[in-house]
Amino acid sequence: MIGDKIEVNIAGGLDIPLPRMIHVRQKFETPRVTDIAGTVATQFQRAEVRAKVKPGMTIAVGCGSRGIANIAACVKQVIAELKALGAKPFIFPAMGSHGGATAEGQREVLEGYGITEETMGCPVHSQMDVVELGKLPSGMPIYMDKLAAAADGVVVVCRVKPHTNFRAPIESGIVKMLTIGMGKIVGATELHTEGMDAFGTLLPAAARLIIEQKNILMGVAMVENAADETALIEAVPTEQIFTREPELQAKAKAMMARLQFDEIDVLVVERIGKNISGSGMDPNITGRNCRHTEWNMLPFVKKIAVLGLTPETHGNATGIGGADVITMRLYKDLDIAKTYANVITSTYLDGAAIPIIMNTDEDAIRLAVKTVVRVKPQDTKIVRIANTLEVLDIHVSEGMLPYIKANPSMFEIVGEPAPFKFDAKGTIYPMLGQHHDHAHA
Repeated sequence: MIGDKIEVNIAGGLDIPLPRMIHVRQKFETPRVTDIAGTVATQFQRAEVRAKVKPGMTIAVGCGSRGIANIAACVKQVIAELKALGAKPFIFPAMGSHGGATAEGQREVLEGYGITEETMGCPVHSQMDVVELGKLPSGMPIYMDKLAAAADGVVVVCRVKPHTNFRAPIESGIVKMLTIGMGKIVGATELHTEGMDAFGTLLPAAARLIIEQKNILMGVAMVENAADETALIEAVPTEQIFTREPELQAKAKAMMARLQFDEIDVLVVERIGKNISGSGMDPNITGRNCRHTEWNMLPFVKKIAVLGLTPETHGNATGIGGADVITMRLYKDLDIAKTYANVITSTYLDGAAIPIIMNTDEDAIRLAVKTVVRVKPQDTKIVRIANTLEVLDIHVSEGMLPYIKANPSMFEIVGEPAPFKFDAKGTIYPMLGQHHDHAHA
C-alpha cells in the first residue's frame, strides 16, 4: 500500500550535486492570427462555405477536448456566422472517450475551455448515445453521436496537427474528429481495436462512410505555431477535406515547436495533461512514445521526470507511463478511473503505467539524475520545461551552454546560471519566463 510517504533505501542517498540551470529561449518562426473573430468571419464570406448553410437548418457543431489556443473565440464566431446565415446551431462534445466518457464529464471539459450555453449563445447538448451509420468492408461498424446524426448538418471545429502515435498524410484534425471524436466511447473504442498504426488508412475510410451517410458541412481547422498561438484558421468544405487536410498538416508540422537537441540526459516536465496533448506529454517533443510504436523522433531522452498534472486534465494522467519517475503530488492527483477509461480505449495500456514515485519534486529530479549512467551528476544534460506545449522558454543545465552558444539562430540566452530552487517541502519554484499557474504563484 502506498501511503503519504515512501521510505526507500537508496545506496548513497540522493544528496548529489545538481548542475546550475540557465533560462534559455528557443527561436522559431511564429506567424500569428491577431483577430480570431474577424478571421472566422472572413472564412464564412467564401461562396463555397456559405453555400453549405441553408436557413432553418439545425447544425451540430462538434468541439473536442484539446486545449487549443482561442478555441472559445473561434467557436463563438462560428456559431454567430451560422446564425447569420439563418441556421439553428447547437454544440456537442466530439471527444471520443474523454471527460471520463460521461455526458457530464464531457460538458465539464467544454466548460473548462469557456464553451457554455451562456458564452456561445446556443444550446450545448452532451450525451453519449450513438447510432451506427454502416460498416466498413472489414465489417467494422462506424458510429456517430446520436444528436449530431439527427441534425440537418454538422460542422466540427478542431486543430490540425501531427498525431502523437502514428505518421500518415492525415493525422490529427478534421478526419479524426469526424470518426473518433463524434463516435463517442463506443466508436472510438471500435476504431482503436485496429491499433493506431492503422489509423492512416482506417480513419479516412471511416470518414468517407460518415460523409456518404450524413450531411457533414465542413471542418473549421485551426493550426498553431511553435508558441502555441493561432497561426491559421480555415473553413474546409467537406469535398475539400481529403486534399486540404494533408496540406494543413504539413504546415502544422513545419511550424511545430521542438526541443532543439539530439540528446538529453534528464527531461523535467512540470505538468502533463489532456489539455496539453492527447498523450499527456507530446511524443513529438519528448521523442518518447508508447511501446511498439515506430518512432524516430529526436531528442533521445534518457530519463523523464514528471512533477504534476494540469488542473484542466481533471486527474486524467494518460501518458504517465512515458515517465521514469513522478512525484507523490502527481500520484495523489491521479484519477485512476478517468485515466484507465482513456487508455483502455486507446489500447496502448502502457500509457497508464505508474512510474517510480518519489516524495517530492526535488527527490524525483535527483533520482533521475542519479540513475543516468556514465555521466557525473554535475555534468548531466538537463532540460526543464513547463509542459510540452510551452517550449519556447526552457531551462537547461550549464553543460549545454557550449552547444547553445554555437547555435545563436536557434537559442537566446536569457538568464544567468543559478541552482535549482526548492522550498522546505522539496517543491520546485516556478520557472522564469513562464506564465502558467503554479503552487507558489
